[in-house]
Amino acid sequence: MKRLSKTSRANGLTYVMVVAAFVILQALSAGGGLSSTLQGQLVPICAYVVMALSLNLTVGILGELSLGHAGFMSVGAFAGTVAAVSLQAALPSAPVRLLVSMIVGAGCAAVAGFLIGIPVLRLNGDYLAIVTLAFGEIIKSIVNNLYIGMDGVGLHVSFLKNTMTLGEGGRMILNGPMGIPGIQKISTFTAGFLLILVALIIIFNLVNSRAGRAIMAIRDNRIAAESVGIGVTKYKMMAFVLSAALAGAAGTLFAQGQTAVIATKFDFNTSILILVFVVLGGLGRMWGSIIAAAALTILPEALRGFATYRMLVYAIVLILVMLATNNPMLKSFFARIIPKRKGASVDG
Repeated sequence: MKRLSKTSRANGLTYVMVVAAFVILQALSAGGGLSSTLQGQLVPICAYVVMALSLNLTVGILGELSLGHAGFMSVGAFAGTVAAVSLQAALPSAPVRLLVSMIVGAGCAAVAGFLIGIPVLRLNGDYLAIVTLAFGEIIKSIVNNLYIGMDGVGLHVSFLKNTMTLGEGGRMILNGPMGIPGIQKISTFTAGFLLILVALIIIFNLVNSRAGRAIMAIRDNRIAAESVGIGVTKYKMMAFVLSAALAGAAGTLFAQGQTAVIATKFDFNTSILILVFVVLGGLGRMWGSIIAAAALTILPEALRGFATYRMLVYAIVLILVMLATNNPMLKSFFARIIPKRKGASVDG
């Protein structure tokens, strides 16, 4: 019987952890063991977990710092929601409509990632971070000035509200800075769980493929990778676009779990929050991103008892956790539990 490699075992443990968490939470929910507040957070938690996984692909695997990842989430959120509202009559089944809208959101975010990646991926380090930060602000500005309506003719798009004339029975979908109000909630915890599994499957298969090894070679030493014939721009674009697509799907999942969504929700602070998930969980460690995203999404609600001191306590907890996770003894303990594959800094 062939023995599984360390990487396969680590990836398997991640899948088991995600499935076990889903089963436990479903059981608690069915038995009334979850508060209404926590039940309402399940879909956002899933969305933030996928966001953390997608950003870890860019920061941990590719080795490039992106500060505008919320921009891709925003593209997916608004594109997917517009698609869901437009298809409400044609696709009465909520799960099917959610699936189609997530595909649309992921596709639009992937296109945005490709267009941004053309100039951005020729940069490195701080320069790339600054440009991605600018991209996030550009997306927010565009959405704040975009108006989309629908009538019997189809969709109408304008950057000036007073120039849009809708026919009888028409309605505004995206209303500029007011965003998209009156969204029918169709996102579910099950859909979020499945999206997390899809994201893990895609990332693990990419990392363990020839393309993944090329991406990590570029991260470790770009000049050496170029010297052996690895197409740096090609593989960086591959990772960047895939990361953007996953963020777009997560954005659609998030938006479809809200009653209204506005552009300011996906600002610089959201990008930094997702980056905190990745750094706290460990660069290249997908299981760490999952735990960090889930814990830090729940923590602000759990600290509501501290009232005005809630965010102060939250910041102190973050500092203590970062100090603890960088403790050599603790890092050695986790290394024994979940070993790394030799020559790579990614695992489950």
